[in-house]
Amino acid sequence: MVEHDSQTLDTIFHALGDATRRAMLGDLAVGDRTVGELAEPFAMSLAAASKHIKVLEAAGLIRRDVRGRTHVCSLEPMPLMSADQWLGVYRRFWTGRLDTLEILLRADGAAPPPPKPPLPGTKGE
Repeated sequence: MVEHDSQTLDTIFHALGDATRRAMLGDLAVGDRTVGELAEPFAMSLAAASKHIKVLEAAGLIRRDVRGRTHVCSLEPMPLMSADQWLGVYRRFWTGRLDTLEILLRADGAAPPPPKPPLPGTKGE
């Protein structure tokens, strides 16, 4: 099992716990943005956007570079990988539970599930 620093995960999940910050990360996943560009969809002041950005920076989720008077933010994906690894334990738990439920439903004579579509790149054999 992967060991995780509890305080680091606390900081990451705190940062992800706000819808505005999650949306900012989504914008940064597409490409670098200035503080003004990150603030624009929320009709918030640059000071308010900066507070959100500082929380994301503290969690290591973004990097801010100062270019003259412009602050440009970019996504730092590694902390998200740590959070995903931690969540993976629970993903496996729920996947196992759902697989067991499917087996039980089939044993009770429930209608079979619809066929799964073929994976991309396969011929669907």
